[in-house]
Amino acid sequence: MAHDLDPTASIAVSKALETQVCLTLTKLIGRVNTAATIKVHVPSPLRGYCAGRSELVIPATTVRVALEELERRHPALHRGICDETGTVRRHINLFVNTNHIRDCKGIDTPLAPGDEVTILPAVSGG
Repeated sequence: MAHDLDPTASIAVSKALETQVCLTLTKLIGRVNTAATIKVHVPSPLRGYCAGRSELVIPATTVRVALEELERRHPALHRGICDETGTVRRHINLFVNTNHIRDCKGIDTPLAPGDEVTILPAVSGG
């Protein structure tokens, strides 16, 4: 059984879908571009969880978003920083530039383009 398709109708549908896809992609790209690009400094003991890299550049607007991005890109690194509830481990200190996040707004500390987050494990012993 042959189906007769109106070529102009399929072109119109095709153009409408193309326009919708372009609009959706533009919105998604706009969301990505609005996030600040920040640098995360990874200490030696945790570098094995991110292919040996000492620095990671990620988009994030808060420390919480940065941790979520680390969880998505480097789950093992995230587990080294946060416990199973998503809370930063007690022996891990996080700094935004030179400020400890506990002296700011915790994991809701805002990030600006160019900010640097430093992961610093506590040092103890005798």
